[in-house]
Amino acid sequence: MRGLITILGIFLASSFKAQEIKIPNNFIEDSIPKVESKEWFALNHSNDCYVVKKDSNRLIVEKTIYHEENSELEIEDGKLIGEDKGEWGGALYFQPKRNKEKTIEIKFGNVVDIFKFQNKIYFIEGSDIWGSLYELKRDSVFTYKKIESFGDALKALTIFNDIIYIVSHQSFYKVVNQKAITIFREQFWRSLYPNSVVVFDEENIFIGMRGGIAKLNLVKNTVKFYREKE
Repeated sequence: MRGLITILGIFLASSFKAQEIKIPNNFIEDSIPKVESKEWFALNHSNDCYVVKKDSNRLIVEKTIYHEENSELEIEDGKLIGEDKGEWGGALYFQPKRNKEKTIEIKFGNVVDIFKFQNKIYFIEGSDIWGSLYELKRDSVFTYKKIESFGDALKALTIFNDIIYIVSHQSFYKVVNQKAITIFREQFWRSLYPNSVVVFDEENIFIGMRGGIAKLNLVKNTVKFYREKE
């Protein structure tokens, strides 16, 4: 009986062990560059930008050209459109399904993403020095309520196990029960234009950016940097 309990304990321990997520073979771990160092400036001026995606338990990294894209969310009678034009501003719009030539401005500001979460609609926005999370409501007209403010511009998010994970201009947050928790602050990806984030578990979180990708481990409180092999 004791032997059976021991075997069961080993099985349960292995079941709760974090999964091993493989980094693509064309990437290699590199030292984290110090902000404004020669190595960091090389990444900042790189033409290579990487987007991370999740395919079941597989990490996908794609090379792309950095550019701002509108965010969109289809709703029952139309489409929400978020614009982020950097220093030129942006806005959150509603485009009615019955009249696609017409757009209604809901809010001025750099809107980075619009998403549904727990049967509600949210959007994030930000400039270089601040960012905010809003809940969007609609009765006869659209209204919005600020949920949280952040210390810098929000760039990308994902949802995993009812938690919102957000990468910003230079930091990383998670939002639990509408409360923001700062995980990493003032990181090396400042001005490396982070564009995407995927979460497999709290030991395997990946961020796509200019010049490479980052891996975050929230359990061990570590950050690693990977670049493409030359």
